[in-house]
Amino acid sequence: MKLNIVKWRLAWFTISATAVGLSIFVFFAWGLKQGIDFTGGTEMSLRFQDNRPSVVDLGSALQPLDLGDTVIQPAGTTDMQLRFKTIDEPTHQTILTTIQKDYPGTTELEYNAIGPSIGEELRNKSLQAVIIVFLAILAYIAWQFRRVSAPVESWKYGLVTIMQAFRDVMIPIGVFCVLGHFYGVEIGTPFIAAILTVLGYSITDCIVVLDRIRENLHKKDGAFKDIVEMSIHQTLLRSFNTSMATLLTLFAIYLFGGASLHDFTLTLIIGIAVGTFSSIFVSAPTLVSLQEWSAKRKKNR
Repeated sequence: MKLNIVKWRLAWFTISATAVGLSIFVFFAWGLKQGIDFTGGTEMSLRFQDNRPSVVDLGSALQPLDLGDTVIQPAGTTDMQLRFKTIDEPTHQTILTTIQKDYPGTTELEYNAIGPSIGEELRNKSLQAVIIVFLAILAYIAWQFRRVSAPVESWKYGLVTIMQAFRDVMIPIGVFCVLGHFYGVEIGTPFIAAILTVLGYSITDCIVVLDRIRENLHKKDGAFKDIVEMSIHQTLLRSFNTSMATLLTLFAIYLFGGASLHDFTLTLIIGIAVGTFSSIFVSAPTLVSLQEWSAKRKKNR
């Protein structure tokens, strides 16, 4: 027995609206915790030879250097990543000397210093990239569905796609607002790259369903909601299999790919899972609601 997805669309809309609403709330309440990519600062990656110190012990060793708010994160079994305010080269050498004095054999794997002006430029360019992608998607949808005019106007296909793009981006952002507020998880340029990847993936998933609806409108007769329901089930297995194959790969990367890839892959996992749900249970049924509202409005005139 097949689930009537269109019939239960109010339930799917409620789930989706609740998730998006909570994400918007935490975004304005807490915001995203920006990393040094956007705020400027210094990042060091260290490898300890024998016994790696605890976060508390290393923090105590660095306290006399007056580095301000310092984020110390273990990585793997021997490494540690340090993030703090922008420093000059003499201070950098002092930090390294202090650590090597207390923990002989420590080596520096990586050192990055980003000024505030560079961070602001990266933040602005990231925002521009997201806006350009949204506009490009809208233009593509308008062109792709330009010959569809009944029973739903072509621009509504674009509206549904943009709604999905916003939803699939907002929910991962909301999750990282929570992670940043409670666990200090910071975002950087890899997070923006993951968001843009989620946009492309989820829009592709949505287009598959909408394009099948467009094809069936020319081939099949019947009520619009029945054609939408049939189109969803025709693409359901394809969307599920593709998403599961992708998610299994991402889970493997998340578990075994190292700490530096965790935030990137987690963003993709959340975004792709949400996008799969949205394209099947929310976006296509939204067309039915738009068509019914339009028909009711015309009838009441």
